[in-house]
Amino acid sequence: MLPVPLPDAVRAALLAPMVDQHCCGVRRDDTTRSGFEQLIGEGGTPAPPGTTHFDTPAGAAIRRWCAPVLGLEPHASPTVYLSRRAELGAAEVNRRLLRGAGVSAFLVDTGPDVPALLSPAEMGRLGSAAADEIVRLEQAEQDVAEAGLPAADYAGMLRDELAVRAARAAALKSVAAHRCGLGFDPSRPSRGSVIAAAGRRLADPKSRLDDPVLVRHLLWAAVDVARERGLPLQFHCGLSGGGLSGWGLSGGGLSGGALPGIGAGHLTDPALLTGFVRALAPLGVTVVLLHCYPYHRQAAHLAGVFPHVYVDAGPAIAHTAAGSAHVLRELLELVPFHKQMYGSGCHGAAELCFLAALCHRRGLARVLADRIAEGEWSPADAARIAHMIGSGNARRVYRL
Repeated sequence: MLPVPLPDAVRAALLAPMVDQHCCGVRRDDTTRSGFEQLIGEGGTPAPPGTTHFDTPAGAAIRRWCAPVLGLEPHASPTVYLSRRAELGAAEVNRRLLRGAGVSAFLVDTGPDVPALLSPAEMGRLGSAAADEIVRLEQAEQDVAEAGLPAADYAGMLRDELAVRAARAAALKSVAAHRCGLGFDPSRPSRGSVIAAAGRRLADPKSRLDDPVLVRHLLWAAVDVARERGLPLQFHCGLSGGGLSGWGLSGGGLSGGALPGIGAGHLTDPALLTGFVRALAPLGVTVVLLHCYPYHRQAAHLAGVFPHVYVDAGPAIAHTAAGSAHVLRELLELVPFHKQMYGSGCHGAAELCFLAALCHRRGLARVLADRIAEGEWSPADAARIAHMIGSGNARRVYRL
């Protein structure tokens, strides 16, 4: 599976079970070809007429690497692949691909509140792995907003709800990048401004949270809870559409129109979080920057500057597929080795979970082989780095 020869210790470290420190659930049911293609496309939208999402780096990699897991020859055609997928059924496909990822623990973001997606427990059972929940802050806030409470009670009820959900969580996560951008005022908002903003929010509680004052209040409430519970606080960064935030089910896929963050990518640059990250430094709250592409170098710099900041490469690894070594090489230009973690960022299709793990191992193998060949790292160094990124750092940060 690894593309280059490596010393035995390095090879063993790369092939060891990993911790997937951020993913979403995959679909529990069968889907149409159109629905499946929406799952594997980065935008969650159909391919243009006369084209297919199988003609992408991820689509080609699915035909190459996932086909054998389903009992097909490599490079099976899309039609043959999807026919075999339907023949096996979603449960068996998910079982094969999730177990094939070689993951010992899934940390599952439950923010996409979609019944068709597997729960953390189901992800763990099918993947033969441990599983814990990541609480999506914006989903908790939405539930509070829709509870029909007075504006004066909003802050207290939100704090209580976060505390309840945090009690069973491995981490808290925000998609503020795709609601108001990451360049928000890093200070804690005043009580009066929160009550005033809550009044406006509760007048239309089913709308998406995008008020900068309430986003800041939500983040600071989460900081308080994370500090009490010793939980990391994750931030979705980069150009992706914020996972499945706000997506519904349509036509067998996961869709929902224009995705938050698309067209406003500069607002999702993790460098904009510098002020907020600096404010958290004395509080002992760990910050994990998720995904980040194409701002992964900025994220790597923040992880190098601030001792409480960590980073992953997320779904860019699966979606760049054969180019994953390039992304990982750029991250490793700056990131301290004890600050990078593996996270697939997968959602919807188990193929993305499998591909992310495979492409991470293959891409990192190329990077490590080059460093060893150039005499920059010893085999022992390379093995230690592969272990830290694959599982060691996540086990320490999330206390697994």
